[in-house]
Amino acid sequence: MTDTWDAWISRLERDHSLLEPNRLRQRIEVLDRLESHPTWGAGRGGGADPRLSTELHDRMGLLCADLEAANQRVYASIREAIQQGNGAQSLLEWAAAVGPVDDVRHRVDSEGYDGLDALLSGVLQIEEPSPEAQLAAEMVFYQPTPARHIFELIVRTGLSEHDVLFDLGSGLGHVPLLAAICTRARCVGIEWEAAYVDCARRCAKALNLANVTFARQDARAADLSSGTVFYLYTPFTGAMLGDVLAMLRREAAAREIRIGTLGPCTANFAREPWLEYAGMPNSSGLAVFRSVDLRV
Repeated sequence: MTDTWDAWISRLERDHSLLEPNRLRQRIEVLDRLESHPTWGAGRGGGADPRLSTELHDRMGLLCADLEAANQRVYASIREAIQQGNGAQSLLEWAAAVGPVDDVRHRVDSEGYDGLDALLSGVLQIEEPSPEAQLAAEMVFYQPTPARHIFELIVRTGLSEHDVLFDLGSGLGHVPLLAAICTRARCVGIEWEAAYVDCARRCAKALNLANVTFARQDARAADLSSGTVFYLYTPFTGAMLGDVLAMLRREAAAREIRIGTLGPCTANFAREPWLEYAGMPNSSGLAVFRSVDLRV
């Protein structure tokens, strides 16, 4: 096995084109494979693993550092474009190079992460803090929405400058931040964990995003009256989810709204008579609904 890894590392070391900017996808794939190494990836940063030769361990470390540095140069260029107001074109072009953002036919594992998540993480540069708040019994621990689903949400809801997007249980803010970069919609994150809200706000400020805000708040106390699109990655269950569903139904009585859901809460929304699927449901995991007027 070591011989196989040695030969692979040798090929990569000779491929100087791998450090060119347009090889981002390949670098992400290589880094992912390096991290999956059973003895090097798990012990990275902790010194050489005795099951690897010192030479091979050091070579893998140097290769990883070179690839990450090349990626950081790409991420810095995207961040600069975002700060200057040209982020949508730059980010979408790089996202298309890493993986298709509008082809969800082959995607079945709704919780899996891929190269698009590495891209988004590199651009946003958010370090997840330790949660400080005590979750209520019906609140669900934070898990970030896979980036491909955020791109899909933007496309399937037709998010535009006429919309206000609310992410209920926004965590570190990936959904509102990416939507604010890619569209002119006003984006709002509602999150209970103050440390997550602070991180999301710092990211928005660093990227000079004026169309996104974050509030530290219980979703049941939020003012949703301006919202046209809502998103939930199963942030809560039980009676709390029922209360939020009732709030959204009251908003739908005043205007048409669209709702994107991911995870177990989708079944709850699918049972609501005031909602219908927007387009045909697919196996990607993300569901998009629109409200219907029951008085008709």
